[in-house]
Amino acid sequence: MNTSAMPDARAARRPRGLTVIPIAITFCVLAIFLVLPLLAVLEQAFEQGVGAYFSALSNPDALSALRLTLLVAAIAVPLNTLFGIAAAWAIARFRFHGRSLLLTLVDLPFSVSPVISGLIYVLVFGAHGWFGPWLDRHDIHILFATPGIVLATLFVTFPFVARELIPLMQEQGQEEEEAALSLGASGWTLFRKVTLPNIKWGLLYGILLCNARAMGEFGAVSVVSGHIRGQTNTLSLQVEQMYNEYDFTGAFAVASLLALLALVTLAAKTMLEWQQARQRRTGERAESLSRTSSPKDIPVTP
Repeated sequence: MNTSAMPDARAARRPRGLTVIPIAITFCVLAIFLVLPLLAVLEQAFEQGVGAYFSALSNPDALSALRLTLLVAAIAVPLNTLFGIAAAWAIARFRFHGRSLLLTLVDLPFSVSPVISGLIYVLVFGAHGWFGPWLDRHDIHILFATPGIVLATLFVTFPFVARELIPLMQEQGQEEEEAALSLGASGWTLFRKVTLPNIKWGLLYGILLCNARAMGEFGAVSVVSGHIRGQTNTLSLQVEQMYNEYDFTGAFAVASLLALLALVTLAAKTMLEWQQARQRRTGERAESLSRTSSPKDIPVTP
């Protein structure tokens, strides 16, 4: 009896509705909550014509918000990448006192409201906060300035890279790294030639998620920014301000720019997943070929 064909036979006997219905429900939910809102944003953005759309995007305040958003992401993402790699290395490779505490702190931004995290910075760096008087005496501006926005964005985005790498590194183990150390590899060589190639897909995926959150963050940034037009408004804050001022075309035009950045991130994520799956299939094929052509399978003639 051929048991290998049994799963296929069971799949053939499975009712078609068990496959079609969940897929249909999934696509309906995606259409209602993702596709339709995106189409509504684009429809509102171009309601008064292409000229009004590009005029809203070329507004100096909108350009300033775009520059600030890109600047904050350019600072927060590399710093969180370094932190994520270090935290994942420490948690996945070592056992030490405080390891559970470190893991809890990594997850902290997931459980704390972004608005609360922004208020924490107000309590620390505000005029009546812990460091507020000292900062005023030295003319250092944290709140209602770019440094406060960067700090708030760092807080809400720092788990993403670490949380992608920790389970990946734990699953891979450290046999290859121990072998490299036994052969005399230095720490930097070990990381560059052994660890980094093994975690590159998870690292890139975490960076994409971190970047997407950094560019779209609203709650924490709203608390510490001060909503100063042309200075401390990111794209998300600019959308809110323009909408509250009844500039609907401008608000939806800037919102479409944020949606475009999100779609670019999604496309990059999909490409990474496709490339990773392709590389995995190539590796499995090469392993299968090497197994079938191994010397033990070759008959030896006397």
